[in-house]
Amino acid sequence: MIALVRYMCTVLLLSQRYLAPLLLFLGLVAVLTSSDAGPLTATYASVAGAMLLCSVWLTMAVIGLEDQPHRSIVVVSTGSHLRVLLATVGTAAVWCLLLTAAGLVLPLMFATHTPGPADLALGTEAQLTCAFTGIAIGLVCSRLVFRRQGYALVLALGLLLAVLLGKGVSPVNIMLTHLQNASDSTDALVPTGGLLAAAAGFLVVGAAVTQAITLRKA
Repeated sequence: MIALVRYMCTVLLLSQRYLAPLLLFLGLVAVLTSSDAGPLTATYASVAGAMLLCSVWLTMAVIGLEDQPHRSIVVVSTGSHLRVLLATVGTAAVWCLLLTAAGLVLPLMFATHTPGPADLALGTEAQLTCAFTGIAIGLVCSRLVFRRQGYALVLALGLLLAVLLGKGVSPVNIMLTHLQNASDSTDALVPTGGLLAAAAGFLVVGAAVTQAITLRKA
């Protein structure tokens, strides 16, 4: 599994498909947090929103690295569709972790903040909640499920709007709303941790749906 993740990260670097979502993330963080003087809870909520968009794009880019014949060869060599899918999720997660580190640091460079451990922990939880949700959306909207990318893009847009605007239903919407109104990171840590667990469950469901459809089409 580790070898597969390493291989996919190497291919992603060589293809430079990471550049577009990476630049989008950096640009959004710069625009949303530049000269920000408010509480870090709201700042990291904005960064998490940027992570949601970029994790969807990054996941679809990772899955789109290989055409179907080459992916079939990789499946045969590894012995399982599931291993390849988990490696894909792992690769996207590795890149999202790197973006999470950048998302924690950049707002501190663009504005005047004095973060504490609770602030950094909350920022990590918020970004990972959106990253897991974005990876799940990227999986079910990928070429593994849809042959025509136009349909996949429309569905991805619809799911993004649903998780952002689904009041009281979507973990992302609940979290972003709570963080925008919160003033203390310590009080928001536990609720955000619960929403992170819900997002992880959402990712498991997205991976299971993608795996089932992939096996059916194989």
